[in-house]
Amino acid sequence: MHEHELEDVMQKFVDGQTDVLVSTTIIESGLDIPNANTIIIDRADRFGLADLYQLRGRVGRAQHKAYAYLFLPRDMMTVGSARRRINAIKQYSGLGAGFKIAMRDLEIRGAGHILGTAQSGHIINVGFDLYCQLLQQAVEKLQGRRSLTRTDVVMHLDFVCTNEAEYISSQAHLEPAFIPADYMAQPQLRIQAYKKLAGATSRDSLQKLGRDWRDRFGPHPAAVRNLLTLNEIKLAAARAKVVSIEVKESKVMLIRGGDYLLIGDRFPRLTSSGAENSLANLLSLLSRLS
Repeated sequence: MHEHELEDVMQKFVDGQTDVLVSTTIIESGLDIPNANTIIIDRADRFGLADLYQLRGRVGRAQHKAYAYLFLPRDMMTVGSARRRINAIKQYSGLGAGFKIAMRDLEIRGAGHILGTAQSGHIINVGFDLYCQLLQQAVEKLQGRRSLTRTDVVMHLDFVCTNEAEYISSQAHLEPAFIPADYMAQPQLRIQAYKKLAGATSRDSLQKLGRDWRDRFGPHPAAVRNLLTLNEIKLAAARAKVVSIEVKESKVMLIRGGDYLLIGDRFPRLTSSGAENSLANLLSLLSRLS
């Protein structure tokens, strides 16, 4: 279809001569048609939260009530990040919703992911927690203060998951290690909490952060206790000069000095069952090495 034909089709829709316009996401780029009051978005799971927010904004631009129908595959109707995006779109519709949508989008994409594997954009290259550390170091340098660096330790544990989307998709087969929405209700509070967690450079600062959360939000649920312990494990590993931790079927594989660390010519093993006990066991092992 030539450009003048597209303009003709669009003009007919604007003038009300055509009732339905089928389009790609190009319509999110500032299209303003006041008499358009309904939008149907097929396969909404293929769009990010910001895209859905922009698409929804193409209707309801006049005094008439508007409707947005978002279609998902049947198996995504109840769980997963796509469903969480739909819920966010439903929740945030008032003044200031754009900022809240951005905060929620960052969280869904993995702002609280300790391993840094769920982000998109430039953050994926370093992980959210390391990104926060680099940002903090840059600010402190500009302020003329000496920054305390935190060594990044890569962790892969087969019995915990570090974000809510993974936990839901695993059908609770993995143990949670994140800040649940029912503990800190507002997304911006959770993201600030993750940022402070990433900036904790000592056991004392980590424990103080845990006390602050308890005083403000109440007793820690299991997911938060696991998250704090995971970060304490990272600090203990850094003190022991361990750069990578992997646990697979209770076998602990640690890398230090470019090689695996063996105890008695064998990989050490976790002897406890349950996530909290296993994490405590792992922390004890690393503490003995430092």
